[in-house]
Amino acid sequence: MESNNAAPAKSKISLGVLLLRLSLFFGTIISLFFVPWILVYAWLLPLPNTVQGQVDEAISHGFDGMIVYVQQGNEPAQFYTGGWKDRANKIPADPTSLFKIASISKLYVSVSIAKLANEGRLSIDTPVSEYFPELIGRIENLETITIQMMTQHRSGIPNYTNNPAFWLDHPHTDDESLAFALDLPASFAPNEGYEYSNTNYLLLSRVIEQTVGYDHYQFIDERIIKPLGLKNTYGSINDVNLDDVMSGYYVGYEEDQKPQDYGMMATAEDVGIFLRALNDGSVFEAGEKEIYDQLYVYEHGGLVVGYQSYAEYHKDIDTVVVQFINTTDFDGYEWNLSEIMINRIVKILKNDAEN
Repeated sequence: MESNNAAPAKSKISLGVLLLRLSLFFGTIISLFFVPWILVYAWLLPLPNTVQGQVDEAISHGFDGMIVYVQQGNEPAQFYTGGWKDRANKIPADPTSLFKIASISKLYVSVSIAKLANEGRLSIDTPVSEYFPELIGRIENLETITIQMMTQHRSGIPNYTNNPAFWLDHPHTDDESLAFALDLPASFAPNEGYEYSNTNYLLLSRVIEQTVGYDHYQFIDERIIKPLGLKNTYGSINDVNLDDVMSGYYVGYEEDQKPQDYGMMATAEDVGIFLRALNDGSVFEAGEKEIYDQLYVYEHGGLVVGYQSYAEYHKDIDTVVVQFINTTDFDGYEWNLSEIMINRIVKILKNDAEN
């Protein structure tokens, strides 16, 4: 009887395992239809021997245009391009084109905060409510959020670009953008978590303006851009000739996104020179780097409609790499593909350094 009772139990277990295996098998088959195979394909392709080869390959994956800047050690910078600066008019990508650098600008803002803190004109421990008393009650925990927490994305202030309504009607002024983050619950208690939030840096730009009494980009220009001798960095699309700007494209739309104002613009060379100065410390005066180390990172990416960028420094090969691509989709596909591209470019450079 014991063995007779045991046999049915074994059959049930086997049937359960079989059903589980079948469900996993069919689930895997179904999931294959949703895999972004181009990402797998781009990652698995044999690595080209040259950076230009990788840029050409990237264009074959569907990017409209691409600019890559590479500066190694004390060597002159090298530029690589592919695709279009202007797709409609068949103008090839130009390494001297201006590009919307988007969130790379956060590095410039953080350096500005470090400079002002070093001069005693502000404290990174100051509660943000002292600058924005009108926002008490509209941004949760404002009285206990410090400037440092905002630079580190540890404030818990919601990211206005995470609000779906933000993307329904463009363009937005800073006030309109900020409105998409007001009257929402905090993402977490101050300094108790991390969430990347553009709202932090919108407010930090205003902190700079309240401290110096004029536009924050003017301060960046006076204290960072001009001292580095940069000639092709600007605060707005309104400050430049549109013909000098690389066109930007959103997948599925023919409209050129170039006229939209999304803040700072620069050439790949200007971004590269700044990033080198940030990492070797030459952008700082005495005492500033020690403060900056408490504030933010030393490389960054950027993404707005039509424009995505990376600015990286690789210490092991003493190399700055800036990558500009003028195609976006905001579904993550184009961004992930661009990340694969820059990682492959860096791998090529590291292989060259070893040989």
